[in-house]
Amino acid sequence: MEFEQILHIVVTCFIHVLECIGILIIMVGGLRTFISYVRSGFNADRHDIKLGFARSLAFSLEFKLAGEILRTVITKTISEMYVLGAIILLRAILTVVIHYEIKFETENERLEQEQEQLEQKQSK
Repeated sequence: MEFEQILHIVVTCFIHVLECIGILIIMVGGLRTFISYVRSGFNADRHDIKLGFARSLAFSLEFKLAGEILRTVITKTISEMYVLGAIILLRAILTVVIHYEIKFETENERLEQEQEQLEQKQSK
């Protein structure tokens, strides 16, 4: 067996492992989010539930993106490279959007807490 064949097998295995880890994180995050949502009485305005799920999605995308980057090692044609580049770009954009949403939700949650504290001080 040649080095290139061994590399292809090893890289392919790592890609599948990374993809599976990403899928597992999405599944666990989705289940935890759903359980929290049910426990909250189906209150969709809870920032902590949204943040937890967004963090799970962002974390899973990191693993899936790593798998796509590894896939560039075994890509043989330029057309495959274009497709792979588009996938990597889309996943990177998704990651940035999710991180922005996390930042936005965290800031909103902080502002709401500050507003509640001010209202409590004023009512005393």
